[in-house]
Amino acid sequence: MSYFSNSYVIGLTVAAGIGGLLFGYDTGVISGALLYIKDEFEEVNQSSFLQETIVSMALVGAIIGAAGGGWINDAYGRKKATLLADIVFAAGSVVMAAAPNPYVLILGRLFVGLGVGIASVTAPVYIAEASPSEVRGGLVSTNVLMITGGQFLSYLVNLAFTEVPGTWRWMVGVAGVPAVIQFCIMLCLPESPRWLFMKDDKAKAIAILSKIYDVARLQDEIDHLSITEEEECQKRNDVKISDVFKSKEIRLAFLVGAGLQAFQQFTGINTVMYYSPTIVQMAGFSSNQLALLLSLVIAAMNAAGTVLGIYLIDHFGRKKLAISSLAGVIASLFILAGAFFGKSSGSSNELYGWIAVLGLALYIACFSPGMGPVPWTVNSEIYPEQYRGICGGMSATVNWISNLIVAQTFLSIAEAVGTGSTFLILAGIAVLAVVFVIICFESNPTA
Repeated sequence: MSYFSNSYVIGLTVAAGIGGLLFGYDTGVISGALLYIKDEFEEVNQSSFLQETIVSMALVGAIIGAAGGGWINDAYGRKKATLLADIVFAAGSVVMAAAPNPYVLILGRLFVGLGVGIASVTAPVYIAEASPSEVRGGLVSTNVLMITGGQFLSYLVNLAFTEVPGTWRWMVGVAGVPAVIQFCIMLCLPESPRWLFMKDDKAKAIAILSKIYDVARLQDEIDHLSITEEEECQKRNDVKISDVFKSKEIRLAFLVGAGLQAFQQFTGINTVMYYSPTIVQMAGFSSNQLALLLSLVIAAMNAAGTVLGIYLIDHFGRKKLAISSLAGVIASLFILAGAFFGKSSGSSNELYGWIAVLGLALYIACFSPGMGPVPWTVNSEIYPEQYRGICGGMSATVNWISNLIVAQTFLSIAEAVGTGSTFLILAGIAVLAVVFVIICFESNPTA
């Protein structure tokens, strides 16, 4: 059986991946909406801190959602966790669209973040647990494709509403549509078969597995789950956060997983995705529409690079893909730094602006096939089953905290030390990430 042609497997993957679409849309839409929010609220226009807070409050919610998402997944299942995330996200979108002031808008961003945080834990685990091992990396990476696809969609929506009264309100309000769609679809889809096995509902699990595997493979999978269930039954009910750090094997696995998530953010991906229109304007292109259009091109490259990553991750290996991706990221960050240093020297040459756009495009082209999918894929497969929910939630929380730090400080650091120096700092972190991957990936057998 070709699992990439199995419509059932693909259907489960795409449905769960809409959670990634929510994450991507929220990431992209605020970068464009912020340009118009500043126009409507003078206090936002005058305060970099308030701009950063509007962007990053969703990340505060995501931290809380991701931290609780692991427990919700283990206690109530992947399906119910997804439905809860959709409800919270849709509610947050309505609050944002109706916000009478920046502070209600920030509250809406918090609600949206809660939904995204839960989804960020749930979607990769649901996909991994419903995927055959030989294509699991590619299918989990489909969730990252949905993230980048959501970012691209958000830029299209942003451009569509630039001339419409209410501009940013429509931009953020439409964010609730994917959540409603996923909610309706998930009502018709099954629970993860591995979670059902874990909860001793083997009849339902086998019925679902029979749609995923052919007859020759089905019994092997059932036997494997049964053996795993017997081995882990004694441990499951006693798993606590502190247990993660007691076992050397689990501790090292978490170090690799959480470290990758942290470096994914500290190398600047969401600096680029949250603030790309702002960065384009910093580079000398003052028009809102032109800034959004150039950012749309960058988002399209992000999606295209992720498609390439889906193929490479199961053929090239996690470790090699991460290192090659980071090498390109370092080069592109030096290009960005050079462009902004040239511009800050007082030159009116428009060439520096185009070099900055080129640096952004190269950054995305290098990041998206490697450091985009690798952290999520590795975290979905390196933990024993009884630790998968709690470690996945902890690791996603590390991702969101790192994301928050970067989003909340980028504009302030750029004001304090200069945009060029800020990109040099990110390049230095990327060098450390290469060292981390080389050293720590040795403990990851899937690398």
